Amino acid sequence: MQFHEKLQDLRKGRGFSQEELAERLSVSRQAISKWESGSAYPEIEKLVQLSEIFGVTLDSLMKEGSIEYGRSERGREYAEDFPFHRPHWGRGGYEYKSKRTLFGLPLVHINIGFGMRKAKGILAIGTIARGFLSIGVLSVGLLSLGVLGLGLVGIGAIGVGLLLAIGSIALGTIAIGAVAIGIVTLGALAIGMFSTGALAIGSHIAVGHTAHGHIAIGEAVANGARTFLEPSGNFSLISRAEVQAVIYEEFPNLWSGLVRWMTFMFG
Repeated sequence: MQFHEKLQDLRKGRGFSQEELAERLSVSRQAISKWESGSAYPEIEKLVQLSEIFGVTLDSLMKEGSIEYGRSERGREYAEDFPFHRPHWGRGGYEYKSKRTLFGLPLVHINIGFGMRKAKGILAIGTIARGFLSIGVLSVGLLSLGVLGLGLVGIGAIGVGLLLAIGSIALGTIAIGAVAIGIVTLGALAIGMFSTGALAIGSHIAVGHTAHGHIAIGEAVANGARTFLEPSGNFSLISRAEVQAVIYEEFPNLWSGLVRWMTFMFG
């Protein structure tokens, strides 16, 4: 077996795409393609890295013949059965990818270091991370944490969530942040259908120091069709029962849990 055949077998055996192996070696995908076709040969530095990635001896990788692993036969069997790929230290970073998968994704993929490092897995950690739980500068997933978090639940400096968003700037069905935009919002500036904040703008209900909404409850300003104003800043002086009665009069089908949340600070 020649080098290019060994490389292809080793790569496929570990479940790496050409792109993934190229990222580990800091080369282009085209370079991997050329090595596997036999039209080009890697330099010695890359051969050493390949031997470390796949756990094989450098001698057997370079010479024609069968592959020899850098462990005993028992160790080799253990390595093949072990559910995780060996962690890999590359130039300026670290990468770890689990061998076990779910829905076609590795259970864990960690790719951290300098530059734009991509991670994709059930749990993904990287500069750009995509997964069910993703952590990164840019993260996309069901639960995303990052500078920019996009997901069902998005948490970050900018959080964008289909269900819940938390961040300095938050956009979601339920949004909590310095600037919160959504359906149910809580923030210094809250804009939505049901908004609570220092400046609250709600198409239905707004509660805040300055409130603008169909029903507006405010301290300094309350601007709306139905208003409650408490200049003392003590919302406990406002009758909860009276506010709830007005809410149900204006929005009779509104969920009672949301009504209780919007009026919890009243007396």
